[in-house]
Amino acid sequence: YEIKKVFASLPQVERGVSKIIGGDPKGNNFLYTNGKCVILRNIDDHSRFVNCVRFSPDGNRFATASADGQIYIYDGKTGEKVCALGGSKAHDGGIYAISWSPDSTHLLSASGDKTSKIWDVNVNSVVSTFPMGSTVLDQQLGCLWQKDHLLSVSLSGYINYLDRNNPSKPLRVIKGHSKSIQCLTVHKNGGKSYIYSGSHDGHINYWDSETGENDSFAGKGHTNQVSRMTVDESGQLISCSMDDTVRYTSLTLRDYSGQGVVKLDVQPKCVAVGPGGYAVVVCIGQIVLLKDQRKCFSIDNPGYEPEVVAVHPGGDTVAVGGADGNVRLYSILGTTLKDEGKLLEAKGPVTDVAYSHDGAFLAVCDASKVVTVFSVADGYSENNVFYGHHAKIVCLAWSPDNEHFASGGMDMMVYVWTLSDPETRVKIQDAHRLHHVSSLAWLDEHTLVTTSHDASVKEWTITY
Repeated sequence: YEIKKVFASLPQVERGVSKIIGGDPKGNNFLYTNGKCVILRNIDDHSRFVNCVRFSPDGNRFATASADGQIYIYDGKTGEKVCALGGSKAHDGGIYAISWSPDSTHLLSASGDKTSKIWDVNVNSVVSTFPMGSTVLDQQLGCLWQKDHLLSVSLSGYINYLDRNNPSKPLRVIKGHSKSIQCLTVHKNGGKSYIYSGSHDGHINYWDSETGENDSFAGKGHTNQVSRMTVDESGQLISCSMDDTVRYTSLTLRDYSGQGVVKLDVQPKCVAVGPGGYAVVVCIGQIVLLKDQRKCFSIDNPGYEPEVVAVHPGGDTVAVGGADGNVRLYSILGTTLKDEGKLLEAKGPVTDVAYSHDGAFLAVCDASKVVTVFSVADGYSENNVFYGHHAKIVCLAWSPDNEHFASGGMDMMVYVWTLSDPETRVKIQDAHRLHHVSSLAWLDEHTLVTTSHDASVKEWTITY
């Protein structure tokens, strides 16, 4: 494929004076207009694709950047070439973006050679070079000179605040997700509440819930989609991924290591933890019991397709939701799982299950847009049914008060339900516009966190 046109924005227009408005990717043809007619001019300075064309803010010059590693400066009125920045080459790799300084005297460039540069256009020299790393993901694909701020965008999706006084180290690096977020969990550490989010590309980020500051885990972690995460009683993040592994990661170190990785026979979908070092993993056609980071028991071919799992806070009972619309209960007996033979009927294929924090209730949501709550003390009898979503419900989470719970669906809506009264609810419409809610969790009784395939994390203040 190839880019058909690259357009430059015009900061000012003078009647009757030709101005460039676009160019083809091979750098041969540029388009002008003088008000009544369009003129096609042949400019053949670049030898490869032209990736970016930018007018200076004063309109006197425009710059072109190409995959050939060159930046040319042209007169904004005549279109004549003024100079080539850096002589034969401005960068050792292709240049993907350029941005002018507000005073039109300097230019910021971003290149595939993993550097960004500031150029003094008047004297044709490099003022600063910003080395951004040595890996493929450190290639620089975008840049912006916004007043006093200089920013670049890496192939990794990170946004770098460049420091003119210390080019070797950015002032700040924003490491939010660049792919859809699949799951999240929350945890308090050192008196602060943190949000942990996992995305389609295998990245796990942690966020300070008060400031929004975030970073990613160090080291090499999951290599595919993170499907589910939770935190155990020892303060470890347990995550399962489409790379067929379950990982145990210390939330104190936030550093992946070669230890704490459990390789599974089939792809996991969901993981839940209980006290005593237990974790239950639901896989494709299999249920696996882990004890102290080791696989100790599995149920192969259970006779239905398990989808989601929750462990009772007491640690003795496991609820597994299936694609057949039923929830089955199992008991943890040492290093085995025992089927209790009890079937809880949902209204459709089960999409999530969650126990209240006091263990008194089990909430089940399904693809038929219904949440069903069962009373544990009454032998898992049906307590209430909650209707309201317009599409499949995807996720559930109980508030710490055990009286409210939240659900998120394919309809982009979040409902906060009141256990004792299904008609009393808080409705958040278009919680994530154009994308469904993929996961949610509570920071406290009045603060809800949601994620979505729009790659964003949102905090909501809930009032009743």
